[in-house]
Amino acid sequence: MKPYQSIPIVESEEPLAPIPTDLFQLMQPHPYMVLGACYGERSPYFLREMVLRRLIAAQVCLQEKSADLSLQIFDAYRPIAVQEFMVNHTFAELKGDRPLDALGEKAVWEQVYQFWALPSENPATPPPHSTGAAVDLTLVATESGTALAMGGEIDEIGDRSYPDFYADSPNPMEHQYHLNRLLLREVMTKAGFVQHPNEWWHFSYGDQMWAWQKQKAIAHYGKI
Repeated sequence: MKPYQSIPIVESEEPLAPIPTDLFQLMQPHPYMVLGACYGERSPYFLREMVLRRLIAAQVCLQEKSADLSLQIFDAYRPIAVQEFMVNHTFAELKGDRPLDALGEKAVWEQVYQFWALPSENPATPPPHSTGAAVDLTLVATESGTALAMGGEIDEIGDRSYPDFYADSPNPMEHQYHLNRLLLREVMTKAGFVQHPNEWWHFSYGDQMWAWQKQKAIAHYGKI
């Protein structure tokens, strides 16, 4: 169990709402669908209504600072079946063709769960994305759709994914990566989100991780 999963959930019953394509750039085709993940009747580009309103506020804040930039949504709502699919996919990628004993497999699973939440069916410990309260995103140039260099890819397993990995780098290019990450964090936190401690791209509002970081007594969103 991760520390934030001890926070109790009092479900708000707030519905999911589609992320408007006229306001945000969406990663197309969706990266997990390309791999074969099945979302059923729901799109990955949904969030709880309040979370979506805050995401729109973050976009407004960003464009007040840099009119030529937009938020690009990589992933948002994620059914537990998709969470399980991606956890298993990540394990297979990290393992590769190596034959592993029990200790070796354990080490790979530890790598996976450093960045991926357990696809738990327990209503008390839902994966953040399965609540509709978490979003993975980056910054792009509005006109061209070109992503800003962030010094690492979304879902990358490794130290470069930590939000402040480049904070003390004397390298000018790496310093720019850090500034780009800071800009993303600034507009998202101003809108009320919290950032995942291990992932520069992951932000949430109202779920257990948000409540844990904000020292709230309860979370508002459970599994959908």
